[in-house]
Amino acid sequence: MPATEVCDILNRAHFCYAVTGNTLWTVERNLLQPGQHAPPFDLPDADMKVVSLGRFRNHRNVVLYFYPKDDTPGCTMEAIDFSDLEDEFASLKTVVVGVSMDDCLSHGAFRDKHGICVLLLADADGDVSRRYGVLQEKEVDGRRRTGIVRSTFVIDRKGVLKHALYGVNPRGHAVEVLDLVRGIGSCK
Repeated sequence: MPATEVCDILNRAHFCYAVTGNTLWTVERNLLQPGQHAPPFDLPDADMKVVSLGRFRNHRNVVLYFYPKDDTPGCTMEAIDFSDLEDEFASLKTVVVGVSMDDCLSHGAFRDKHGICVLLLADADGDVSRRYGVLQEKEVDGRRRTGIVRSTFVIDRKGVLKHALYGVNPRGHAVEVLDLVRGIGSCK
């Protein structure tokens, strides 16, 4: 069963659990839901320029995806897939933004090494990740630590969450998200 289904089934409890590979994520109940306003943020990009969620309001939809770490296999696949679909997202008046706790220098090296063209933002202190409910405790090989649960949010031009996807699988995810964006009527 995919992790997102596990979360949907258990979302009525105080915690939901997402299993990806050999990792068990414990996700607190404070998950964002479609219909809520997206929490605002101002974060630096790979070029150390501050990007505000508010700058897209009334102009662009936003695909905001959180990923664990630059230059790891799953994160690289996801970033490249989103980059490959940049023109399709742009035609739907949508910008794709990736967020991790890596610093700006790491983002720049990751972007340049793989030819990534989506915005990569640095949430070094994890504050934005916490507000989106993606910074969670996990257990890997019997040890507990805090990390980002790979998650994606589709935000419309009014700043409202249309989709909140926690514990996603990077393989094929960009195409799935593109289909979700097409469904929100972004070209109206």
